[in-house]
Amino acid sequence: MANNVKKDILSILKEDGVINERQQAAVQSQMSGGASAEDILISQKIIDEEKLTAAKAKFWGINYVNLAERNILKDVLNIISQEVSQNYKIICFNKEGNVLDVGIIDYENLKAIEALNFLAAKESYQIRYGAISLDSFNRAYGQYLTLSEEVKTALQAREDETTDEKSKRRGKSELTEEITKAAPISKIVSVILKHAVEGKASDIHIEPYKNESRVRYRVDGILHTSLVLPLSVHNSIIARVKVLANLKLDETRIPQDGRIRLGFDGKKIDFRVSILPLIETEKVVMRILDVSRGAPTLEDLGYEGRSLKIIKNNIQRSDGLFLVTGPTGSGKSTTLFAALTILNEEGVNISTLEDPVEYYLDGANQAQIRNEVGFTFATGLRSLLRQDPDIIMVGEIRDGETAELAIHAALTGHMVLSTLHTNDAVGTIPRLIDMQVEPFLLASTLNGILAQRLVRRICSFCKTEEAISDEVQEDIAAEVKKMYDLVDDKIKKLFDDAALGDRAVKLYKGKGCARCGNTGYKGRISIGEVLDVTDEIKSYIANKKELNHESEVLKKQRFITIKQDGIIRALQGITSIEEVLRVMSN
Repeated sequence: MANNVKKDILSILKEDGVINERQQAAVQSQMSGGASAEDILISQKIIDEEKLTAAKAKFWGINYVNLAERNILKDVLNIISQEVSQNYKIICFNKEGNVLDVGIIDYENLKAIEALNFLAAKESYQIRYGAISLDSFNRAYGQYLTLSEEVKTALQAREDETTDEKSKRRGKSELTEEITKAAPISKIVSVILKHAVEGKASDIHIEPYKNESRVRYRVDGILHTSLVLPLSVHNSIIARVKVLANLKLDETRIPQDGRIRLGFDGKKIDFRVSILPLIETEKVVMRILDVSRGAPTLEDLGYEGRSLKIIKNNIQRSDGLFLVTGPTGSGKSTTLFAALTILNEEGVNISTLEDPVEYYLDGANQAQIRNEVGFTFATGLRSLLRQDPDIIMVGEIRDGETAELAIHAALTGHMVLSTLHTNDAVGTIPRLIDMQVEPFLLASTLNGILAQRLVRRICSFCKTEEAISDEVQEDIAAEVKKMYDLVDDKIKKLFDDAALGDRAVKLYKGKGCARCGNTGYKGRISIGEVLDVTDEIKSYIANKKELNHESEVLKKQRFITIKQDGIIRALQGITSIEEVLRVMSN
């Protein structure tokens, strides 16, 4: 729509009390730069997509409909073909006599209206329109075919299925050439990749399991079995993935790594492919990277108050070392890029060394580590120091050589950000010393350490109170007692309202619904502990004095542990106590 229409929608939002006059004026001023009101409202999280869609429906003079949790009869859904639905972003969700209820994303899409008018004239239907959001459309569209149904269709098309016994007797090069050209196998792989992206999975596992081939998706950190295939197609699927990733088809003895780039709904998606030889076959794992998305902000990740202030103060120094620690999959790289986004200005030179490149940062010089040709974090860091950088991001400190070079870079006037595999912030210091980093050099350069985990958010649509055992309540009460004097007044009130002393702790969980795939969780948030390396702590490091969570020097800076931060999030109703205890036990 033109901008004058957008301003009318802004007026509707203001009249309905969704936005205030200040927000309306702010959006209108930003629109003068060419940005649309929709993009501004959504990107700045002023309103959500459903409220915006309701306002557009009111402007267009049609009903607003939410199809997110609506089960549509197959016969009704298929009145509009899957192809037409996808092309025009329209969906038939109800039929009463000859009246069709059709959801539409853009009521001003003349081609979509023409297509529906043609259908109405041909079949003597009357069309009743409803405005739907893109999320609502995607959920309804997903009812055309489930993952299992799409793959079942492809399997049925593969009439001359090659059995495992034939696979062993025939030449591998001949077989793989045949199966990678087979349309049904290509379809199966495409469907697996598509459903993983649509389901917001971070990883895909395709692996032999007993007498089957199992496909599992990792969603919000948890692996779920999504599809079970005949074992007879397993090698064919692995071969197809190899073709897409430009890997050697006839090499089954050693691991192989590659990359696939595909487009889904206008987004560029990278799949980082890892092939691992097993006893009789191979397994593939693909990490999904949306290269078109930007990194979230530190606030989006869940940091606030004291923690957020310490992080920002330390990363905005002109030199020194800032570390993010935690186990694999704890969101360390995402946090680093949230920090780099703050620092990314025209007047600074940001250079990164990554394995792999997970986010693209405009204006930064990002390099991909390639161990097979000797381009490691250590060799890359040496080269970066000759590139006149202001800020250096090293994906991971894996060895003493990289640690020494990072310390050297921090000593010579560079701001260095990196990650390390340690369980907590305090344990990072002895870990670096074990890597042969001199304590006095570490004390001179280390600015701060953030240790974090990722916990799943409770689904807001099926959130409910839960009862917890006396043992868990006692554990929560003990942790609250330790940190009561370390938190601000807002959190103290949260503790008081929880009535810990009366054994009436108010906690929450998700029951499970269509919006969260019946898991009770949707999305993730960081919990963490932030160590501000003050002069007193620098003295501890230089003099090799032991530092632990009970040290008085930490209490002075109101330090709270990852578990304690998780308990706060559970009491706030953001996550469940079971989720906090789960990630802390890993």
